Amino acid sequence: MAKKSSKTKKKAPTKFKKPDFKITRKHKVILGSFLILFGIALVIAFTSFLFNWQEDQSTLGQFTNRSVEANNWLSKFGAEISNFFIYKGFGLASFSLAVLTILSGVYLFFNLNRQGLQKFWFWGVLVMLWFSTFLGFFATDNALLGGMIGFETNDFLQDYLGLAGTALFLFFVLIIYLVARLNITPELVGKYFHKTKEELNADFDEAKQESQTIEEENTSVVANTAPVEENATTKTEAELAITFEKKQEENSIDIPIEQEPTIKVEDKPTEEREKIVIKSDNEEDVAMEVETIEEEEVDTLSEKLVKDFGEFDPTLELKKYKFPTIDLLKDYNAGGSSITIDQAELEENKDNIVNTLKNYKIEIAQIKATVGPTVTLYEIVPEAGIRISKIKNLEDDIALSLAALGIRIIAPIPGKGTIGIEVPNKNSSIVSMRSVVASPKFQNAEMELPIAFGKTISNETFVVDLAKMPHLLMAGATGQGKSVGLNCILTSLLYQKHPAEVKFVLVDPKKVELTLFNKIERHYLAKLPDTDEAIITDNTKVINTLNSLCIEMDNRYDLLKDAMVRNLKEYNEKFKARKLNPNDGHKFLPYIVLVVDEFADLIMTAGKEVETPIARLAQLARAIGIHLIIATQRPSVNVITGMIKANFPARIAFRVTSKIDSRTILDSGGADQLIGRGDMLYTQGNDLVRIQCAFVDTPEVEKITDYIGSQKAYPDAHLLPEYVGEESGTGLDIDISERDKLFTQAAEVIVTAQQGSASLLQRKLKLGYNRAGRIIDQLEAAGIVGPFEGSKARQVLVPDLVALEQHLNNE
Repeated sequence: MAKKSSKTKKKAPTKFKKPDFKITRKHKVILGSFLILFGIALVIAFTSFLFNWQEDQSTLGQFTNRSVEANNWLSKFGAEISNFFIYKGFGLASFSLAVLTILSGVYLFFNLNRQGLQKFWFWGVLVMLWFSTFLGFFATDNALLGGMIGFETNDFLQDYLGLAGTALFLFFVLIIYLVARLNITPELVGKYFHKTKEELNADFDEAKQESQTIEEENTSVVANTAPVEENATTKTEAELAITFEKKQEENSIDIPIEQEPTIKVEDKPTEEREKIVIKSDNEEDVAMEVETIEEEEVDTLSEKLVKDFGEFDPTLELKKYKFPTIDLLKDYNAGGSSITIDQAELEENKDNIVNTLKNYKIEIAQIKATVGPTVTLYEIVPEAGIRISKIKNLEDDIALSLAALGIRIIAPIPGKGTIGIEVPNKNSSIVSMRSVVASPKFQNAEMELPIAFGKTISNETFVVDLAKMPHLLMAGATGQGKSVGLNCILTSLLYQKHPAEVKFVLVDPKKVELTLFNKIERHYLAKLPDTDEAIITDNTKVINTLNSLCIEMDNRYDLLKDAMVRNLKEYNEKFKARKLNPNDGHKFLPYIVLVVDEFADLIMTAGKEVETPIARLAQLARAIGIHLIIATQRPSVNVITGMIKANFPARIAFRVTSKIDSRTILDSGGADQLIGRGDMLYTQGNDLVRIQCAFVDTPEVEKITDYIGSQKAYPDAHLLPEYVGEESGTGLDIDISERDKLFTQAAEVIVTAQQGSASLLQRKLKLGYNRAGRIIDQLEAAGIVGPFEGSKARQVLVPDLVALEQHLNNE
């Protein structure tokens, strides 16, 4: 057997690596410039051929003979290529080919979208063929108009369709072009003629109204003028009157003239008011005048700004940003279906389930199998009178008969009158991140923060909105897929949201899981102003970052209060519509997603200092767009406290080792019966959904971050508000007279032990906790010990007793 296997290995064909040839920008510029110039040369040659084709007939076929000269503007090359395309080809329609060549060069030279070029070539070639045939239809004696192709095509069509049939066929092709390419329909033509008729009528009415106005003015002039004879004397008197008035104005002489009282007409106010006069039939009653004032228009300034400049675009600073392509993700199923159905396995499992239940006198009326990527769901309908609890208690017996790991019974399935038995497949399939991202459900998701977790048992892509969760708690044993799940969440958001729309705050106590996202720091990450790295690995910086997020939350709530909106979506829509003034501190607010990879480590080292700001953010931050994703491998009650659980309704449980851990995460069992490798249960406060998490490997994440990091970015990462930690004791007990009586003795104990802790003073000096803590604060104010560092002991700043004595004497 070993020899056979070795022979088989020898027969394996050798694979040769194909040389990689990548078309660069330089190649496109060179080829584009060549096509533009070549297209211009074709236009010159074709135009010259129309005038010199008869003289150049004798030069055709003598291209290599240098003694022969052609009259074409491009000499023999122009004569030969023009004769080929115009005379032997498409006639005058060949100019379309030259235009398409120039257009192709322009698309390559300026690196435009090729899809538009493909459409131009398709319709351009169709127009060229139509014109060649159309011109050939009329030029039966001369092949120059339609070329030989147009002449022969007409000859062919007329042999089968006749003259009238060929004309109808050409007219039908013209209709296809007008409707399919130019979108010209009978309704559009009717609207155009109707509009033209209305415009003509409007012009006619306007001209008529102007003529009537002129006539009325002439009539009024005649009526106000005294009837005089039209003679030279009257004209002279009128001229003398005008001259006298001009002189009177020049000399500025005020002459009192008795005249009738005139009515003074005031200018119209800015607000036009509509007046209605109500007259009574009785002449003695006074007429009443009713005045109405129109309502003021609201937000006219914002509407004018939107009309002039358009809505505010937050992505304008990185307008050339390109989202990562699906090609960066690996296809683990080579384009095929991710599920392979093994009929024999299904039949075997069905028989084992039916026989096991029959042994306990449980009859089944119906059974149905739904095959998923890693798990198959068998839905059974028991006979009437069978108690559900009886089937639920047989969970271990069914697992024994199926010889499978991770049997889970759902009794009953919510929304259905069936009982579900989930059985892992013997040959599970990988759910690739590529298949999930490429699915229409994710691509067309109308969500604020869409996340594609993977696929359900029914092989449907599972997409949820982080903005509606609003926070997510992930837990599971080591190596069951939490870090892959976090990468899956971050990858989903990178494929859907622009850098201006979402920012990540990444906390990675392990220091190795999220380091790949350093490359997109200036695109997507947020950090404190005084930190060098955006990904937080130090626990003290985590505390400052969480408190900084609380400050950001309070600032955002103030902005929402001034804008009179209730959530971030309404605020950003109002800001885009230019209804909020940036001079008042308003700005576009991106979503902030806080990701903590190992929450248990933070709780162990910092405790309440971490839990308090996280609980505060979880309670209040959902309305202003700050969302939390917390993962931990220790789902115990001292890590996932009641305060945390109450504010994290959306939870994901990967495989855990005990039912107690499952109940801690999900408030129900089931997570201990998962099979691992990304198999997870998701709940958002209602039913449990079993999902196979999509797999995204480290090289795939690296390709995505490299692709994003290579593009133009912001000058720096998104800066959070500055937070200065509270230094306990500093500035409180500076006065030496208020120091404790045991201050000096306590300082000697601390310096001798080189350990700054209150518990040490409690033991050595037999003090209570409060007094020992106060002395530690006084030592910090005196500069003997360093500031508070969480659960760690304070640093002792004085090396020995001699230096301590000198330090105290200097005070």
